[in-house]
Amino acid sequence: MVSLLDNSSGLSFSLHQPSQLLLYVVCLTALAGVVYYYGLSKLVNIGGFRHTRLPPGPKDRWFEPGPKAALKYERMIQEYGPVFSFRQGNKVVVVIGRFQAAVDIMQKHGGDLADRPRSVAAGEIFSGGMRTLLTPRGDRLRKLRRALHSQLQPAVTHQWVPAQWKYARMHILDLLNRPEHHIEHARRYAASVIMTLTYGKRTPSNYSDPEVQAIVKNGLELGKLLTKTHIVDIYPILKYIPFLTSDLRQGFKADHELYTSQVNVVRKQLEAGHAQQSFITYLLDLQAELGLNDDELAFLGGSMFGAGAETTASAISFAIMAACKYPEEQAKVQAQLDEVVGRERVPSKEDEPLLPRVVAFYMEVYRWRPVSWGGFAHRATQDIIWNDYVIPEGATVVGSHWCIAKDPDVYPDPFLFNPDRWLNDDGLLKDEVPFWNFGFGRRVCPGQHVANNSLFLNIALILWAFTVSEDPSGPIDAMAFMDAANTRPFPFKVNFKPRFSGMREVVETSLAQAY
Repeated sequence: MVSLLDNSSGLSFSLHQPSQLLLYVVCLTALAGVVYYYGLSKLVNIGGFRHTRLPPGPKDRWFEPGPKAALKYERMIQEYGPVFSFRQGNKVVVVIGRFQAAVDIMQKHGGDLADRPRSVAAGEIFSGGMRTLLTPRGDRLRKLRRALHSQLQPAVTHQWVPAQWKYARMHILDLLNRPEHHIEHARRYAASVIMTLTYGKRTPSNYSDPEVQAIVKNGLELGKLLTKTHIVDIYPILKYIPFLTSDLRQGFKADHELYTSQVNVVRKQLEAGHAQQSFITYLLDLQAELGLNDDELAFLGGSMFGAGAETTASAISFAIMAACKYPEEQAKVQAQLDEVVGRERVPSKEDEPLLPRVVAFYMEVYRWRPVSWGGFAHRATQDIIWNDYVIPEGATVVGSHWCIAKDPDVYPDPFLFNPDRWLNDDGLLKDEVPFWNFGFGRRVCPGQHVANNSLFLNIALILWAFTVSEDPSGPIDAMAFMDAANTRPFPFKVNFKPRFSGMREVVETSLAQAY
């Protein structure tokens, strides 16, 4: 006889026949299957109540969002709600797609989401475990981020503003001379700033610097890897099969050689006594104190370029796109520029407090076309309860920038480009800036202050200097952009009309004074 006793109820059951026992086992098995299928297998006791459900979502055992996942996520939010989940085998993925849910989960539980899910292809092989973006939570991450924050916090980034301002004025002359290459010019600007900040040097007069091209190429490859599921991420044991990972290993080797060679140049300059101040000179001076080995130091520099150059260039190009598509918003910025700056000098960083419309314009660019549009994955290190749903420990959690930016409850008419949403009734910037263009919690991008300075200076200078408009021969498709972790717009035509005669002379005179 098998006796089953529920002590809490005082009920007992005796199974005298094998058939009864078999039936009991079958029922338990069926119940377990139902629980697992519907995501109820994770039970969490909070205050005596049981939270048993994953957020709703498709019931496929393997759901793959496919290309342009963020657009599909937005449609899924309409069906399932602001937080939804799906499975990829035994992995649970939870997507956060609305503002308040991002506050409740991504921000309030930032410590529980400071980890990254395991990334075999992009992180362990292609990056050799060295890229800060993909480093798991722990002592090593704290060490790397401490080194980055030391040179990227607001109190320090002011030292890079003169270089940013100089290159922004060079950007205006590039647009005057070859306006058809405006996307390349934005990339040249961003590469120049990051190469100066990181290694103490500037790119040549075009974007064909082979070192820059190599870094950009590997950055694009990383972005593609982060938006698809590689076979070794499903079956990590396969990473030891050479033909499956040879391209990934070659990518790491190329990055390692390139980043190391750049550091060695700066090291020799330091030894000779003529190195320009840069992030790498700082790391080399304090390498032992920071506890960095040579590979960590090299990849910190390379990661700085990879994270900052392409994203800044894309944001500048999206700003130009927005000015073309919404000329009335462009005109509002120009009216304020004319009132504050006039036409006898160029805008500068010191003008920022008096130019809230420029700041509102770039904030709306971030929201309208977020560069990291899909968001980077986090990993929950303990159960998180939200609205009686459970986000289980070990789940992959994605805060979708695109979807959060389209929350109609916080951003009315979310598909409309409207910088006024960032201003109060007095035309000043609102105290709160409720959008996370640079990520969430403890994984927020440390380079955000450098990026904001670049966007302010370039938008102020471009809209001070030009009226930009769509070329009638090639209307702009505002949804034509690359599907990658950090996206960028495909080429589009723009007319750049100088706003006043003598503009070139004003810019050239100002630029000459910068040397």
